[in-house]
Amino acid sequence: MKQNTALILALDVNNAKQALRFVRLVYPAIKIFKVGLQLYIACGPKIIQDIRKTGAEVFLDLKFNDIPNTMAAAAQEALKYKVAMFTVHTLSGPTALKEVANVCRGSKTKVLGVTILTSICPHFLKDLKIKRTLSEEVLYLAKMAKRCGLDGVVSSPEEAKIIRKNLGKNFLIVTPGIRPKRAGVDDQKRCATPQEAVKAGADFIVIGRPILEAKDPLSATQEILDSIKPER
Repeated sequence: MKQNTALILALDVNNAKQALRFVRLVYPAIKIFKVGLQLYIACGPKIIQDIRKTGAEVFLDLKFNDIPNTMAAAAQEALKYKVAMFTVHTLSGPTALKEVANVCRGSKTKVLGVTILTSICPHFLKDLKIKRTLSEEVLYLAKMAKRCGLDGVVSSPEEAKIIRKNLGKNFLIVTPGIRPKRAGVDDQKRCATPQEAVKAGADFIVIGRPILEAKDPLSATQEILDSIKPER
C-alpha cells in the first residue's frame, strides 16, 4: 500500500455547531476537513476560521468554474483563509487554470483540479459527444491540470491508478467516492473501498457519510485508518 495516505472527513452538514462537533470528535485522528458547498453556503467563510482554530486544516471544495478573472480573484480570497487545498474545475479551461496557479504560486495552499465527478456515468460523456472513454477523459484533464501548474487532481478511485502511472509520484491525487465494504454507495457511481483507493495511488481519501452517520464516529474513523495502514 501507498505510504502515508491521509483521510479527509467531508463535513457535509448544514450548520457550524454540527460541523465543529465532528471536528472535535475525530481530530487529531483526522487532520483535514472538507468544507463543501452546503456548509459554506450555510456558514460562510467563518467556518474555515473556526475549524482552523481547533488546529485542523481545511480542504475548501467549492469547485470554482468561471471565467479566468473571476477564478483568479476567488483564489486570492481563498488564500486569505490559509486553506490547505481548494478545488477548481479543470473544464474551466487552461487559461483559468494557469491564472489560478499563478495566484497561488509560492503559497502553502494546494490547487486541485476536479476531473469528472464521481456521480457521472460513462454514457453521459457519449451524450456530450465526447469520443474519449471516461478514463481517457479523466487522464486528459489530469495532464492538462499538471501542464497548467496545478498541484494535483480530484478523481474517482477507478482512475487514480492510471493518473499515478502517467503523472508520477509528486502529483497529488484526492479520491472521493470512498465507501467501506459494509457501506452503501448512495449517489456515487464510481466508488471504491479505502484500501482499493490507497492501492490505486491516492494521497488523500475523502469520506463523509460512513463516518457522519456512524453511531460512534471516532470508532468508525479509527477502523478506516487501521484498514489503510502501510503493510510492513
